[in-house]
Amino acid sequence: MTVPVPHRPPRHPAAALWLFAASQLAVLGLWLWLGWAVGLTALTLSHWTMLWGTLNPGSALFSPVLRRLPTPEPAVWLTIDDGPSADTEAMLDLLDAHGAKATFFVVAERAKAQPQLLAQIVRRGHGVGHHSASHPSAAFWRLGPAAMRREIADADRTLRELLPGYRLQWFRAVVGMANPFVARSLQRCGLARVGWSARGFDAVTAEPERVLARIERGLAPGAIVLMHEGAGHGRSVETMAALLARLRALGYRCVLPEAVER
Repeated sequence: MTVPVPHRPPRHPAAALWLFAASQLAVLGLWLWLGWAVGLTALTLSHWTMLWGTLNPGSALFSPVLRRLPTPEPAVWLTIDDGPSADTEAMLDLLDAHGAKATFFVVAERAKAQPQLLAQIVRRGHGVGHHSASHPSAAFWRLGPAAMRREIADADRTLRELLPGYRLQWFRAVVGMANPFVARSLQRCGLARVGWSARGFDAVTAEPERVLARIERGLAPGAIVLMHEGAGHGRSVETMAALLARLRALGYRCVLPEAVER
């Protein structure tokens, strides 16, 4: 089963930067007109707005972000980040056993090192999304234009070469954080940004019960569920098995989005 979803790459990728530049001119005007106290307050607010737009994973300040599927049906979009990994085949087996579909948001360098796993994801009926070239988790949010282009545009080219004929449509920012320079590369590559509405912090939490409890708080029809593979604690497959069983018990189906151009 698929759910029609608007596919929305950024249309005006430079708009946020132009607005920020205009805001700084306005700050200067306030400073000169009303004094340093008002000017400094306006300056602080303008910079905090930019920082919030970058660090908040759900922020659409710089580019549209999909956080939920538009459906009233008991269906969720299961997304799996950070592969391919040693867990990929086991994850695929679990999904097949439960009749579930998922999108794997892959790191291009890891996909290039294990192209057979990337091909297997598609062959077994699942989706592939773009999750940067090298997954610089501590630095992605502060990358400049050239480094961001390498992480997105160069990786996009790699993934398309590995999957000839496959329509790559979705991008997830590393740790969900997207600064103003992300939008330009997304527009050029025709990628739409995807966030999430339910997560269990499974990449850092080893106990499946705690992960499931957190995810359930965000579960609703159309939820986008964030999961990971290859976590350092070694329990990603176990946690995925618990999640799939729980989703089935609650009556949810794991479906893929069908992109609709807007």
